[in-house]
Amino acid sequence: MSSSESALNPPASAPAQAEEAPKPGDSYVRSFARGLEVLRSFGADAPAQTLSEVAERTGLTRAGARRILLTLLSLGYVSAEGRLFRLTPKVLELGFAYLSSLPVWSQAQPVMEALVEELRQSSSVAVLDGDEIVYVLRVPAHRIMSINLGVGSRLPADCTAMGRVLLAGLPDEALVQRIEAMQLTAHTPATIVDPDALIDEIRQVRVQGWSLVSEELEPGLVSVAAPIRSPNGRVVAALNVSGHARAITPEHLLKVCLPRLLAAAAKINMLTSAR
Repeated sequence: MSSSESALNPPASAPAQAEEAPKPGDSYVRSFARGLEVLRSFGADAPAQTLSEVAERTGLTRAGARRILLTLLSLGYVSAEGRLFRLTPKVLELGFAYLSSLPVWSQAQPVMEALVEELRQSSSVAVLDGDEIVYVLRVPAHRIMSINLGVGSRLPADCTAMGRVLLAGLPDEALVQRIEAMQLTAHTPATIVDPDALIDEIRQVRVQGWSLVSEELEPGLVSVAAPIRSPNGRVVAALNVSGHARAITPEHLLKVCLPRLLAAAAKINMLTSAR
């Protein structure tokens, strides 16, 4: 498994019972939280699970896992075939509700398609979720990584161009706290793993308004990203253009792709503000 595969498919989390979970009350419904934990237990490494496997991956008792699975089954979010449970396409409603709740996504798609058509390089939009970026839109030109990326894919924020753009959108104090709490991993020899150096790099991204990352996540992968902002100026997403170093150099990204990328981001910002 490559370093980027490990980043995209992290090992199963520790049992939920071992974590310091909030106490139930008016502001926290434990049964709902456990239901979400069951949904998250499914993935590329566990597309189908038995009751026992769900209980083990979530830290729930078999009885608790069974109640949640039967509830999800009755609601249509999982299906059952013999002893195996699987997610159904209805789960996509949860993600599409997020995508449809913000006008930026519908505005960005045609702009990205035009950008990919012009540059012949893949383009994506991602948002920040903790220490990771989550892909919410993607227009591929061709496959450039050893892993498949699509909507919902996750990658580390610290060593990706979109991640650094999103981190640069944080207040400086929050940025420093976030980086100092991260476990920085050397995915390649080029990965920045010194917290102070990474903070300086992200502060530079904040000043210049874009980020270029070359072969820090995976050998051969180069990417340049720019921010997408809300009408009040807050960074809400990042737009990138990416390619393989054999076909596109960092210098080409800066000279040819970056001006078009910045223009595309500006157009998305304008279209969103006009709504």
